[in-house]
Amino acid sequence: MVIEWLTFAVAPEHRETFIRVDHDIWTAALSQYPGFVSKEVWISPDLADQVIAVIRWQTRDQWKAIPQDDLKQIDAQFQAALGVPYRLIDAREYQVRRYPSP
Repeated sequence: MVIEWLTFAVAPEHRETFIRVDHDIWTAALSQYPGFVSKEVWISPDLADQVIAVIRWQTRDQWKAIPQDDLKQIDAQFQAALGVPYRLIDAREYQVRRYPSP
């Protein structure tokens, strides 16, 4: 399994709108692609201006097979629906490692 980890900066007063629109557009769209497992949105009471999205993919190849044109279209739809500024401040990739029990 591969984890896509995205951290966004968004004004605290727009955080809940960001989360709702993200769910309605990004999560709905990504869930239609092969390899999508799940998505969680994390918020911290100490960092009211940040939203973290944790997306799980079965394989890196499936994740990276999403056409760039599709991603651009989804992003344009998201930005138009959100209507407030935000920015991606960090993007990371992790592999989930599991070892058999002895």
